[in-house]
Amino acid sequence: MIRNDVLDLLPVRHAVPELLAALEGRGTAVLHAPPGTGKTTLVPLALAGLIGDGPERRVLVAEPRRMAVRAAAGRMAWLLGEEVGGTVGFAVRGERRAGPATRVEVVTTGLLLQRLQRDPELAGVDVVLLDECHERHLDADTALAFLVDVRAALRPELGVVAASATSDAEAWARLLTSQEGGGPAPVVRSEGEGHGFAVVHAPPAAGIRPAHGTWVDPALLRHVAATVRGALARHEGDVLCFLPGTGEIARTAGLLDGVDAEVLQLHGRAPAAVQDAVLRGAGPGGRRRVVLSTSVAESSLTVPGVRVVVDAGLAREPRMDHARGLGSLATVPVSAAAATQRAGRSGREARGTVYRCWSEAEESGRARFPAPEIRIADLAGFALRAACWGDPTAEGLALLDAPPAGALAAARSVLAAIGAVDASGKATGRGVRMARLGVHPRLGRALLDGAAEVGARRAAEVVALLSEEPPREYGDDLAAAWREARRGGDAYGARWRAEVRRLERAAASEAEAVAGDGSAAGEDAVAGVVTALAFPERVARAREHGGHLMVSGSGARLAEGSGLRSAPWLAVAVADRTARDATARVRLAAVVDEAVARRAAGHLLRSDEEVRWEDGDVVARSVERLGAVELTVRPLGAGADPALVREALLDGLRREGTGLLRWRREAVELRERLAFLRGAVGGAWPDVAEEALVERAEEWLEPELSRAARRADLGRIDAGEALRRLLPWASGEAGRLDELAPERIEVPSGSRIRVAYGEGRPVLAVKLQEMFGLAETPRVAGVPVLVHLLSPAGRPAAVTADLASFWRDGYRAVRAELRGRYPRHPWPEDPSAAVATRHTSARLRREG
Repeated sequence: MIRNDVLDLLPVRHAVPELLAALEGRGTAVLHAPPGTGKTTLVPLALAGLIGDGPERRVLVAEPRRMAVRAAAGRMAWLLGEEVGGTVGFAVRGERRAGPATRVEVVTTGLLLQRLQRDPELAGVDVVLLDECHERHLDADTALAFLVDVRAALRPELGVVAASATSDAEAWARLLTSQEGGGPAPVVRSEGEGHGFAVVHAPPAAGIRPAHGTWVDPALLRHVAATVRGALARHEGDVLCFLPGTGEIARTAGLLDGVDAEVLQLHGRAPAAVQDAVLRGAGPGGRRRVVLSTSVAESSLTVPGVRVVVDAGLAREPRMDHARGLGSLATVPVSAAAATQRAGRSGREARGTVYRCWSEAEESGRARFPAPEIRIADLAGFALRAACWGDPTAEGLALLDAPPAGALAAARSVLAAIGAVDASGKATGRGVRMARLGVHPRLGRALLDGAAEVGARRAAEVVALLSEEPPREYGDDLAAAWREARRGGDAYGARWRAEVRRLERAAASEAEAVAGDGSAAGEDAVAGVVTALAFPERVARAREHGGHLMVSGSGARLAEGSGLRSAPWLAVAVADRTARDATARVRLAAVVDEAVARRAAGHLLRSDEEVRWEDGDVVARSVERLGAVELTVRPLGAGADPALVREALLDGLRREGTGLLRWRREAVELRERLAFLRGAVGGAWPDVAEEALVERAEEWLEPELSRAARRADLGRIDAGEALRRLLPWASGEAGRLDELAPERIEVPSGSRIRVAYGEGRPVLAVKLQEMFGLAETPRVAGVPVLVHLLSPAGRPAAVTADLASFWRDGYRAVRAELRGRYPRHPWPEDPSAAVATRHTSARLRREG
């Protein structure tokens, strides 16, 4: 018997006539219905003609989560007074309860995608309802894009309804007709909002540290637990508490020990018995309940008896390091739309209350909607589906957000490496087979290739472990976890066995994967082989000083006490690396050997000649490398490529400078003279500053550079001879070097004194008596020489750039000071008229 009394209470019933009319007239519609109005349960029944006056149709309802699929099917069957599997059925991965009489079938969006790729026309289906589109899961976005194509090219009569609980309905409406014309799809709005709820802001005390990675401040969890206790004391009914992950749920459950209520932990991996208990409502005796839940309870589920929601304000989002193939989870503030969804759980059956564990001032800083998964997730599965759909670039797909170019390129690179797409990005036959397996393409590769190598059954068992990470208590050794799953009677073990059966059937149905029993290798070896096939970039070799290095280039560390720490080689199944971590944390791995590593990651195997400047000299070696991991190294010696050697020497010059060359005194002086001319004359005179010389090393160091093989050879290059190659020979200016910047200047005494150019201007250091009689200061290239006048002992007595002024004004003081100290040398009163000499007074008299 249909429960009309319950159906009549659902606000969305008033929008059903308009929705049916829109579907009849346009074939598409967007339904905007707030949480708690019945869009997930009443609307599919109305679309199928099971209630009301609509025509009979077969309706496919797509939900984002398996728990929501079962809950929605169960609720609709209950409303019809039936059991699931009759008029209303469901299908999730590995399980289907539906038959010939089924008019409404609820499936996951992932399963809908598989059906679309096997049968794009969806034969026998009249209407598809995509529920919870606002959550922006990648599968839902992709399914809607494919359905737009199906309506445009194959089945214009196929009805499509996109259901959203948030206010972004117009965007979906534009998308549904973007390839068909005729304007956007009609938007049908349900005005009801359940029974409503009151919002109470309950922020924690100051000092809570922001979450990062999967870490959440324990102080926040203590505050959440205290808020739950307070809600139990102040309100009637059950409490639904939202937390970011299973770890926080478990810790908060511990903090609630002793409360007068049944504490239930609800998440995607919760045992079926717990899920059923949550959805059934209060148990015998009407004992109150506290349901600690991840975001699985945000939408599509009605948890009976809930009157209070406590929201910790956090959510988990995937993050992907596309360069290294490493995924991680980030704990972020929940979006405003998701917070509204969560709050609505409190008002499903009566007016409720929501406690938000953040301040009212923080409301405006929250994102309006969750980040679309297409922007932040691993896109390998999406890219393979797009390639199999015939649109490898995804440019023709009706998507609200285009896939990021870098992420899509990384995904297509992965697909090419495992043979799923060809050089043009089109799906290969092998890629099509992978897409049909219902697992990530990496796992599809592991199943197909692993079945041929180790047998279909054993490959399926390991892939099932990889498709859903085992509980942490199973440990980090994949082979040990495999044995534990076989023994286990827990919820995970049951799901694992069901997935094994499905994967084994799937492998057997694909011709490429048909194989015998495979090798007789032990379980440890089999686990390693299959894992390495799935994640070749995560094959890792032990480092000399601890830890492992993945072939992707990321460091990997195992927990203290892990039995895998001493393994020479690992295939890492699960690892994550947050923005604050220098290395990846290994959660699950299997032991492999080098042969398996080479085979699995063969596309990354290469042999190179490496010639580089290292530790102050040229290092030349032949390296066989698996990605970032060096396998074998041997010295090249004289057999190194001369071009590579030359480049290494140039790199050495860039790093250590021209001091690597042989700089005799003449070379240093030549460089100083050229530097002076560059500043004083400019023009064609070369720049001999260090940076400029290094930059032009290939010009002035040949042919010696090409004949050099190591640092010592550079040290034999005469820098002075090489430097002359930079002189302006072509213009003829080079011939004026000695004229413009002479090495020596003849002074009045007849001595030829060396000019120093190292101080940026010419300097002449000469004994004072040798300059007698010279009134004008010598010039070099028009620049007055700075004269350092020395005592007879060669010590500085005066410095001048104006000799005439010195003789007139400065000489008298110098003469007074030094005459008594050096009486044997001439100190005439008028030096400008005296004879210059480099000798003593006595010798002058003898020669005179």
